[in-house]
Amino acid sequence: MALCLKQVFNKDKTFRPRKKFEPGTQRFELYKKAQASLKSGLDLKAVVQLPPGESINDWIAVHVVDFFNRINLIYGTMSEYCTERSCPIMSGGLKYEYRWQDDSKYKKPTKLSAPQYMCMLMDWIEMLINNEDVFPTRIGVPFPKQFQQVCTKILTRLFRVFVHVYIHHFDSIINMGAEAHVNTCYKHFYYFIREFSLIDHRELEPLQGTAEDEMQSGLIGVTAAAEKLLGVDGAVQAAQEQLLMATMYSGHKHFAACVQKGVEVKEGHSQQRNGMEA
Repeated sequence: MALCLKQVFNKDKTFRPRKKFEPGTQRFELYKKAQASLKSGLDLKAVVQLPPGESINDWIAVHVVDFFNRINLIYGTMSEYCTERSCPIMSGGLKYEYRWQDDSKYKKPTKLSAPQYMCMLMDWIEMLINNEDVFPTRIGVPFPKQFQQVCTKILTRLFRVFVHVYIHHFDSIINMGAEAHVNTCYKHFYYFIREFSLIDHRELEPLQGTAEDEMQSGLIGVTAAAEKLLGVDGAVQAAQEQLLMATMYSGHKHFAACVQKGVEVKEGHSQQRNGMEA
């Protein structure tokens, strides 16, 4: 998948500089092992599983950095289509709105345009990854106690990039001929966060399904489609891959055509509907 992504997307348009692992370190070896598994064609569900004898925090750290690089590359290439004018609010369709909050400039959940949100997000993740107190790289230095909580926050916010891209910019993905590669990246991400329970299931709702009439017509939700692929191989898996891509595209169209019934605002664990806390 890594090679395919580089062929489809312009690596010069990476939204933020690509983060690399230091050769000779344990994390570099884990990264090579993970990449070798990806390129071997193994089932993605098996690829994300913790290798025997390895540290779960090291494994999570490697994948957080890798997903940051991949999603960074996807959004960086597509950023010309995601503008202040086209996306004045960071959202996932008409129902989901994502507001930014941090410990410095935006201490309360703040409505931003999608480009502003993405910029804040990538800067924030880059700061954390480069922080030795959060992502230690020196041998013998332990991870902080809250490490997995930090990674949950990072991955939750990265998932929102998928939501925004799928629902608002999937036409551009198709025009680039990149839907298969983006879908594979999403499935890899999805299997990983499910394997280690790293994202609250409520955060997955925007890509979890479409309207009942669409389901009755043979389409299934994005996340449900990913689950359908578990344990399926050969021609059956290939067929379901096509269904997955068709479903994602249908979901994009469905959300775009929805009648707004209230906006769900998410930041961290806070959720609001119609301006009231749920």
